[in-house]
Amino acid sequence: MSILNKVGKYLAKNNVTVLFVILCLLAYHYSTFTLPTLFEELFIRIGRNTFLVLSLLIPIIAGLGLNFGIVIGAIAAQIAIFVVVLFGGSGFTGILWAVAICTPLAVFFGYLVGSLFNKMKGTEMIGGLVAGFFSDGIYQFIFLFMLGGVIVVNAPDLMIATGVGVRNIINLDGNLRQAIDNMPMINIIDAAFYAITAICAILIIFRLAKKRDLQIKKLLKAFLPVAILWAASWIPAVGAFMSAPRLLLLYAIEFGVAGAVIYQLWKIFASKVLDKNPELPKMRLVYMGVAGGVYAITFIPAMYEALSMVNLPVLTYLIIAALYMFIPWFMNTKLGQDMRTVGQDRAVATSSGINVNKVRIIAMIMSTVLASYGQIISLQNIGTVATYGSHIAVGLYSIAALLVGGASVQRATTKQAVLGIVLFHTMFILSANAGAQLLGNAQIGEFFRVFAAYGVIAVALAMHAWSRRKGGQTLGLPAATVVVPAKPPESGSK
Repeated sequence: MSILNKVGKYLAKNNVTVLFVILCLLAYHYSTFTLPTLFEELFIRIGRNTFLVLSLLIPIIAGLGLNFGIVIGAIAAQIAIFVVVLFGGSGFTGILWAVAICTPLAVFFGYLVGSLFNKMKGTEMIGGLVAGFFSDGIYQFIFLFMLGGVIVVNAPDLMIATGVGVRNIINLDGNLRQAIDNMPMINIIDAAFYAITAICAILIIFRLAKKRDLQIKKLLKAFLPVAILWAASWIPAVGAFMSAPRLLLLYAIEFGVAGAVIYQLWKIFASKVLDKNPELPKMRLVYMGVAGGVYAITFIPAMYEALSMVNLPVLTYLIIAALYMFIPWFMNTKLGQDMRTVGQDRAVATSSGINVNKVRIIAMIMSTVLASYGQIISLQNIGTVATYGSHIAVGLYSIAALLVGGASVQRATTKQAVLGIVLFHTMFILSANAGAQLLGNAQIGEFFRVFAAYGVIAVALAMHAWSRRKGGQTLGLPAATVVVPAKPPESGSK
């Protein structure tokens, strides 16, 4: 295949992503945003929305399509936050109470939605959209009429002046506002150290009781990095640095580069000295070169200025990174492989002994629970809850961001999710300003945001239908096969 054919095939396969890259570059060119201002706003939105977008991946892999029903998970989170605020919960403890309350709600809601989807296989996306609107109606009925009307609520700050119905805006100042974002790094390290110490101790005791191999090397690999960080936090200068709740993006890149180089050097040392391998692992040198290139970019004046203005909420990004790594790991488990099989072909999954309906329900429960956690992360970052509006656009914008990264109705990865979030929110930030500069009307930019979100979904669904019409091979669907019985040889034939 010629280079032009390869480029054409790549552009056709990633046309939505390429289009958004071009739109982002044009919007940045015509807007008045500087790179530092763009970076600062962009990383706030990445921390706020990435968890929600990642919660969409498991249903797609399980063959349920784009989960418009994550709105129901967001509703569970908002109910939990209302209860916590009502009873005076605050800080990180209040966040834990919100998680404890929303988890069983989200499990129940996810079970109901999964059961509904099992009754309407093939039209799950429409079902999720309708279920989201239906759930929103029930939610608004409860919060507008039942709370204060049927259920007595003695909280003037939360209720409408008449005493019936919850206020449009719930202010999280003084209770849950940025309770995750403002967690100091030193507290995170302390909690991680005590947790890993307890886990290692329990594993050692369990293995001794069962007379099994202790696997000390594996335990040390998990324990030593955390123990070194914890020990370093006792150094006054290091402890003072770690007492901050946020980490400068420039420092984060420098620490990441240093960690990558040290890791690759250790692998080279282990290969050459410990394993006595005479061949130099060349790919390790390539990885070190890439890390060096990333570090070199920070010396560009514009990049240095931009990276020096962004402060990352450490715990928020650690939680996102944990989910980012959990999803590929989970997909390699037995249940994850079952979900992948169900997503590829339900008939093959059934013949393999997989309970298809059960697996689909579990996928929906996981997605709904993760969406509820993502909504908690988002709302604590914003600092307010729009009681009747915060959950409405959750599904729309999360799905649009995922599709912008190159995902489809049948296939999505964590990398596509992150890429889509970056591109979609870059466009979201720049469009209003670019519209004002080009046409003298910022409202046009606001209209473009909504148009882009719906347009991306429409294009992706149209491409999905077109691919299925071609024979389903693009989506990994089994093509129809006609078996023609062999004609018996006639007498006298060879």
